[in-house]
Formats: sequence, C-alpha cells, structure tokens
Amino acid sequence: MPQLVRRQRRRLNAEINVVPYIDVMLVLLVIFMITAPLITAGIQVDLPTADSEVISSDEETPFIVSFDSEEQYYLDIGASPDSRAQPMSREELLEKVVSELEKSPSSPIYINGDKSVSYGEVIELMDQLRKVAGIENVGLMTQQPE
Repeated sequence: MPQLVRRQRRRLNAEINVVPYIDVMLVLLVIFMITAPLITAGIQVDLPTADSEVISSDEETPFIVSFDSEEQYYLDIGASPDSRAQPMSREELLEKVVSELEKSPSSPIYINGDKSVSYGEVIELMDQLRKVAGIENVGLMTQQPE
C-alpha cells in the first residue's frame, strides 16, 4: 500500500520586521546631525565688529541676551528650537534670566546688542543684570571683521 506523503502547512509569521525602520531612522539621524549646525538661532542684530577670539564650546549652554535697535529684548538659551526668542520688556527679561539661572547657575551670559544701540543702554542692562540676578561676568558679542 502506497504511503501518502502529507505536506505540513507553514505556520504564518505575525512578527514585524523592524530592520528597514532602523535603517530609515539612521538615515534621518545623519540628516539631522548635518543640518542642525546650519540652522542659526537668535535675533538678527547688526553687531559691531572687533578682532576677538571665538567662544569655546566646552562651557555650559550660554544665555544670550539680545536687544535690537527698537529696544526689544530677547533671551536665547543655547540653540534649542523650543527657546525661540519672543520680544519682551527689560523687566520680563530680568525675571526670565533669574528663573533660568536657578536651573543652571554656572551658564555664561552674553549680550548681543545692535551696534546702533547707545553704549548707555548696554551699561544699564549689564548693571541691572548684576543687581537683579547677581551676575558678575557678562560677555559682549561682536562680529569678526571681514
């Protein structure tokens, strides 16, 4: 009597293959790593030119206090996109600087002022930062001459 060969059915595989998703994720990571430094954050101000050294990047995330020729103040914390600067008054700026310094007290503070702003305005801002927030060291940002 001939023996019947019985064929077994293959069991269905219900798993998700994640290898293509990992490949796509790595490609996106490389794209973001390349484009992130190209994105400039901050307020457009016309900085004065001076022959100075470039700031080292090994410090903590800096606080950049900017103000333009229309006396609008901004606070940029590093280059994070969630800290897109909104115009504020000087009092609001000082309150925000104090609250941010409580989170990271050793962060450096730089003033990014338009060259058309009077020297007295810069000094008043530095003095108020010293009085209100207790900041003793403030850096002034400049643009390299061409």
